Amino acid sequence: MHQVKLGKTGLEVGVAGLGSGGSSRLGQGYNLPKNDSIRVVKAALDMGVTFFDTAAIYKTEEIVGEGLKGQRQNVVISTKSQVIKPGTSSLGDDMALASQIRSDLEASLKKLQTDYVDVFHLHGVMPNQYNYCAEHLLPEALKMRDEGKLRFIGITERFVTDTKHEMLMQALADDLWDVVMVGHNLINPSARKSVFSLTQKRGVATLIMFAVRSALSKEDVFKALLLDLADQGLIDLEFANSANPLGFLTDNGAARSIMDAAYRFCRHEPGADVILTGTGSTDHLRQNIDSIIDGPLPAQTLAKLETLFGHIDTASGN
Repeated sequence: MHQVKLGKTGLEVGVAGLGSGGSSRLGQGYNLPKNDSIRVVKAALDMGVTFFDTAAIYKTEEIVGEGLKGQRQNVVISTKSQVIKPGTSSLGDDMALASQIRSDLEASLKKLQTDYVDVFHLHGVMPNQYNYCAEHLLPEALKMRDEGKLRFIGITERFVTDTKHEMLMQALADDLWDVVMVGHNLINPSARKSVFSLTQKRGVATLIMFAVRSALSKEDVFKALLLDLADQGLIDLEFANSANPLGFLTDNGAARSIMDAAYRFCRHEPGADVILTGTGSTDHLRQNIDSIIDGPLPAQTLAKLETLFGHIDTASGN
């Protein structure tokens, strides 16, 4: 496993991180037995993964904690707290009190079977919510850091709706955060033009989510996305209607599969630190890790992807 440094935190981790959210949630989204999900965590350890990301809302913290039992000193654990009040709109302004993120973290520590987390994020923050988070929730996170309950503080964007990274542009201008979680993929690579230049300048670590989502794993979803982009005038309609629009990724041996290309695309993006992958299958996990640690895509393939999608900032790939 290739090692990377998480910016100014100084933490060194494997470039492939195990994510516990998304549609899979370590297989819990597909009703996988809990013990099977725990085996995925343990298999990740065996494959050299040292960065494990979860969140209270994923309901996978207990699984991660059980899977990492006895390995705490060898891993980096990341978890998150929602910034809205329970039961309210994730896009709205009914914001959490500072006491909520404290109680969330204390509950997370018990589930994860640890006294501290390495990275604690304010989770899924929208542009309209950012100022409240910085002014009212960040101070509480700093107190908990001083108490030893967490080591570093992060913030994650809601890429499904904030595809232009507007919240992170506010956060990076403030330079208050140690780590950010950012959506980036070959369909919407806009983070390279906005986010990564600032994170590299400020030493802020990046966790890459959405490297592969529905549009890159389900043909019908991808087709619908292409037609929507064509309706917006962002891509050519003839390309959207072609029989195998991404065939150039595999036909000439540039990649083993579209997902292989997607992970390698993100892995070798300047400014991308840890590439998160999530699954409930150990075989699938091995395939994903093999892609993440593989070499970059050929230059001509990257050039074609840039021509096709380099200007897209309205889609998440979900």
